Amino acid sequence: MAVAEIIGAAVGIVLLIIVAYIVVGSTLTSAETVANAQKDLTLRHEARLQTSFVITDRNKSGPVINISITNTGTEVINDFSHIVVLTHTQGDEQGYRDLTYDSTSCGTEGTWCIPGELGIIPDTIHPNELDPGEKMWIMATSPPGSSPDWCQVTTGNGVYAAAYL
Repeated sequence: MAVAEIIGAAVGIVLLIIVAYIVVGSTLTSAETVANAQKDLTLRHEARLQTSFVITDRNKSGPVINISITNTGTEVINDFSHIVVLTHTQGDEQGYRDLTYDSTSCGTEGTWCIPGELGIIPDTIHPNELDPGEKMWIMATSPPGSSPDWCQVTTGNGVYAAAYL
């Protein structure tokens, strides 16, 4: 009978050690996950605070608008696929339209692009990225028959600039 109690106590201690190991391990993993998430959030906030740009020139020809933006912040803007150009046309029943980035061709309805002949000026430090102080031309194409009167350029981290055309 005494041997059964000793075996039972040993099994109990082993189970207690296993449970303690699982609890401590999961607590440490959770703490590490929270710390990494806070670090990532802080980096995103810092990038947003350092991102700034202004619309310096604009002109339109029917549904096509050309917008020039200048990076006035300290953050490099390079994620063009997450930049959205919003347009508004007075009297359009749809109201606001969001134009997405098209890296392959310019002039496609409902998209915006960086025309090759203008592009980013001067593009010397980081090619194909909008560095601080550089200017970039955007060509946005709304549906035929519309003539936008307002536009807004919004980056992936939520910074935007708007202008009447």
